[in-house]
Amino acid sequence: MTVTHTLADPRVETAISRMFALAEQDETAQGQLPSGAQESMAPQELADAAAGIYMPISAEGGKLLYNLVRAIRPATVVEFGMSFGISTLHLAAAVRDNGTGRVITTEMSKDKIAAARRTFAETGLDDVITVLEGDARETLADIEGPLELVLLDGWKDLCLPVLRMLEPRLRPGALVVADDVDQGEGLLRSYLGYVRDPANGYQNVTFPIEDGMEMSCRL
Repeated sequence: MTVTHTLADPRVETAISRMFALAEQDETAQGQLPSGAQESMAPQELADAAAGIYMPISAEGGKLLYNLVRAIRPATVVEFGMSFGISTLHLAAAVRDNGTGRVITTEMSKDKIAAARRTFAETGLDDVITVLEGDARETLADIEGPLELVLLDGWKDLCLPVLRMLEPRLRPGALVVADDVDQGEGLLRSYLGYVRDPANGYQNVTFPIEDGMEMSCRL
């Protein structure tokens, strides 16, 4: 018996493979950013400067996200930091296979949004994805809860403010996943300090996938 799922849809598989191949040039593109850009530039300036950089989730990380959404069956998945949409496609594929739910994702780069929307239409997943343009601290401010799964994969210094903003709408048992927790320079130090402090109401586990994924369960 052949088991089919949306990640195996040739349209989705081709799009993901194409973007992962293009992302192999990220190191070269990142080298063209000014030194210390993430610390010195405003979020929108940085998004515009990095408009050609994919910064994707890992292939294994994408599969993990797919499995989590299939298991949890969330009504709403929120993603902070869409980029070109590799992680979004994994989330949306799981929503499609669940037969229920939606993905709300955010991005600041107009170029990336335009490219991602074309990809979402090509894959047939655009009907379960809502793309919000702008600073997530504004675009996600009025998202209705309860929220059951949140992916934080945007600019690292904004992950904690975005989480704190969404916290009142997290239902008990909700999962918050942050990518690249082992990335150099301690970019997620404040975020990890917060979610790993028992006083803040999370139970955590770190998945050793690529640069690490921190999974925090809202207690």
